[in-house]
Amino acid sequence: MTVKERIAKLRVEMEKNEIEAFIVFSADPHMSEYLPNEWKERTWISGFTGSAGFVVILKDKAGLWTDGRYFTQAPVELKGSGIDLFKDGVAGTPNYIDWIISETSENAKVAVNSLATSINEWEKLHNKLQQNNRVLVDLPLLDNVWKDRGEPSKNPVFVQPIEKAGESVESKLTKIREKMIEHKVDTHIISSLDDVAWTLNLRGSDVKCNPVFLGYIYLSLNEAILFVEQKKLTLEAKEAMNKANVTLKEYDSFFTYLYQVEHKKILIAPNCNQSVLNAVQNKNEVKIAPPPGHLMKAIKNDVEMDGFRSAMVKDGVAMVKFLHWLTHNVGKEPMTEYSIAEKLESFRAEQKDFVGISFDSIVGFKGNGAIIHYKAPKEGSAKVTKNNSILIDSGGQYLEGTTDITRTLPLGEVSEDFKRDYTLVLKGHIQLSMAKFPRGTRGIQLDTLARLALWREGKDYNHGTGHGVGSFMNVHEGPQNIRKDLNPQELIPGMVLSNEPGYYVENKYGIRIENLVAVKNWKTTEWNEFYDFETLTVCPISTVPVIKELMTEEEIQWLNDYHDFCDEKLSSHLDGEVKKWFKEMVRKI
Repeated sequence: MTVKERIAKLRVEMEKNEIEAFIVFSADPHMSEYLPNEWKERTWISGFTGSAGFVVILKDKAGLWTDGRYFTQAPVELKGSGIDLFKDGVAGTPNYIDWIISETSENAKVAVNSLATSINEWEKLHNKLQQNNRVLVDLPLLDNVWKDRGEPSKNPVFVQPIEKAGESVESKLTKIREKMIEHKVDTHIISSLDDVAWTLNLRGSDVKCNPVFLGYIYLSLNEAILFVEQKKLTLEAKEAMNKANVTLKEYDSFFTYLYQVEHKKILIAPNCNQSVLNAVQNKNEVKIAPPPGHLMKAIKNDVEMDGFRSAMVKDGVAMVKFLHWLTHNVGKEPMTEYSIAEKLESFRAEQKDFVGISFDSIVGFKGNGAIIHYKAPKEGSAKVTKNNSILIDSGGQYLEGTTDITRTLPLGEVSEDFKRDYTLVLKGHIQLSMAKFPRGTRGIQLDTLARLALWREGKDYNHGTGHGVGSFMNVHEGPQNIRKDLNPQELIPGMVLSNEPGYYVENKYGIRIENLVAVKNWKTTEWNEFYDFETLTVCPISTVPVIKELMTEEEIQWLNDYHDFCDEKLSSHLDGEVKKWFKEMVRKI
């Protein structure tokens, strides 16, 4: 079926049920950013493949709301679908609820699937629709339309050993229970897949690129229950759960169990799905608050930090070998964006304890580099030749850590505009890398450092500067970030984030330079405790396009010091022509 045919079938179901608007969020029952295949409802109904965005289907109109990362990609994927693009964050773009109200009649029914709708979003929708004489209903209409969505993964769930996790399951459960007591609750439902996996020191592969598995935790002050398809657990995983006094129940029995719970004080996260709240709210007292383990997970322990450093060296070796291959073979042998991504994965696969990529590699040649989350198609991918520039954003999952790195390279001659923009992006990257900041600082307060060089020339980029990163876990992890939006979460030592300013010229080129950094203690003064960043990523940054005159002495010193660091960490792992080329890459400018 084409997208138009799918929407037509959905509209038949809407008419049968007297629904005037149906909302398809990009979500699964665990509110994951990256979804199991059987929950890619928004992609199925719209054809839009981005990781963020949702669709509203009306009787005769449809709209997709997404953010600046996808303003270039979305129009291409929506072409011919009958779905209009609404650019979130751009002046004049209507709020989607206001748009629904303006396009529907009084007393209209608006439907969602509560399993794929967060408590926060449901409440916001319900309140505003009710104020305007519209009704929100739970009606998973796509179940009647998408018949071949497939079955959940049967991949094994395995143990993340204490030697890599750095803390036992028993210790984590004790700390979470202490926070539950502070919240004055006796029960806590953990629904986010990365929180479930982290809490129990388990990993899986139910979601592509994310080492998580489908599961819920029901935690009381004296009992822990993991709802999971039990036959997926390895014998070691079952033994570990038994040792930690975690009871196992089948994943499909979760909601049946919840409806039997009564007279409890239950803590649920605001991003938990609405169906969970529906199941417990009538017989229990519910408190909506961030899950205690979410912040604990974000603050890496010493073992996890050592794991990151180890993974970065492996990833750096793979990246250097790959970059040597690319720069020495481009123009000599046929290659496409897609084949380059495959080649990069093959270099990572040579490294010990490599599990897989941490997200689909973004390889954008020339104008495709300006598509911020571009994914090269297997068929029809652009041929890469020795001219212009290429942006490569990629990462790996290793048993001890997760990586995410972006390098932009000139392949042959590039324009003076490219060189200037590249240098401005590099200046922003370095300024953020050098930041010193007091305890209590939020990401929004540092975001300006990465953008200032661009802002001074009236330029900017439509994505965040930094996201949290998990420890052999999701490559995007909260609650911390560095971006323009106000996030009340302060930056705390042990948090790992990306540092990735960029600049994009549609149909010409994209530039992004990304390393991972860790917040660490710097020094305590009479004013406050001060923090700075440890740069974790180990891979040379191309200096070929740099306009040295635009950089300060301090910025040049940082770049030279960074390349000394790369030399120290990687040189002994390289040899022959690769090592010779690498030494040229890290020489001082």
